[in-house]
Amino acid sequence: MKDRRTPMRRCIGCRESFPQNQLIRLTLHDEAIHVDRDGKSPGRGVYLCKNPECIEKARKSRAFQRNYKREIKMEITDAAFDEASAFVKEVVNGEEGI
Repeated sequence: MKDRRTPMRRCIGCRESFPQNQLIRLTLHDEAIHVDRDGKSPGRGVYLCKNPECIEKARKSRAFQRNYKREIKMEITDAAFDEASAFVKEVVNGEEGI
């Protein structure tokens, strides 16, 4: 039996590497950024920690523009960060059993 390695991905907020399953994937598709809840959304993906501080760091450092290699309207990035923050709250509440 083959020993499968877990892919490592880098958070765009803190720029540290983590196993892929510990991060949130966001995709750019049709000029909109969405949280990829099932890991199968089309489009270029970037990853964020499940940490609100990393989300804020990525917002301030214009990490989406840098990682997607294009200029993205602030309304789109703000909406994506808000969606990611809401998703983090859902995940944290689910892990705590609330």
